[in-house]
Amino acid sequence: MRDEAEPQEDSAARLNGRVPWVVTEIRVLPGHRFHVRFTDGTEGEVDVSRLVLAEDAGVFVALRDPAVFAQAYIEHGVVTWPGELDLAPDAMYDEIKANGSWIVEP
Repeated sequence: MRDEAEPQEDSAARLNGRVPWVVTEIRVLPGHRFHVRFTDGTEGEVDVSRLVLAEDAGVFVALRDPAVFAQAYIEHGVVTWPGELDLAPDAMYDEIKANGSWIVEP
């Protein structure tokens, strides 16, 4: 059994330097958008409005509430919201690296 007092290394810290898609900063913007920066300095805007407002939004329907959307945070290098909602950081990175932004489709 693991000792609770034992320090734990963040999995993002272990990935840092090995993969470029680790998210290091997030800034929530109006309209179900946010700005991210990755460990290699790549940065851009992500627009999830089409996903969140889609008729078949599924679990992402919770993000329609601006107060919930604004609770975005980084966990283990991944953009995350309460309720275990997250977006694939590798797909986000690839789109931003190629286009400067990512419009997430449902």
